[in-house]
Amino acid sequence: MEHHHDYAFDIDVATRYLDDQSEPEQDRYVFAYTIHIRNAGKIPARLMSRHWVITDANGKVQEVRGEGVVGEQPWLRPGDDYEYTSGAVLETSLGTMEGSYAMVADDGTRFDAQIPPFTLTIPRTLH
Repeated sequence: MEHHHDYAFDIDVATRYLDDQSEPEQDRYVFAYTIHIRNAGKIPARLMSRHWVITDANGKVQEVRGEGVVGEQPWLRPGDDYEYTSGAVLETSLGTMEGSYAMVADDGTRFDAQIPPFTLTIPRTLH
């Protein structure tokens, strides 16, 4: 593990509830999340695929796997940033998301960048 610091990504997440797309009376709650990824390591790497685990307040789990993010497989040099926005639809007004990105460094090393768990929730100020 001595090369661990060569492969490091900082991941920040901002979420928002999309009131205009949601239909609470039909158990449809739509959220957007913006992910900011930064290569904090020493070696360029490409984001190859994503794996999400989305859990709603009823304990229902959706697993999402796919190539890249928003149709791209961004390549990030050390210090580079990448940001994208995507969405999730839940049957409850509260949920959590966590997951990982499968990365391939330019030296051929494969590693997972973990996405820390975050909460999807309706702001309390909404009437």
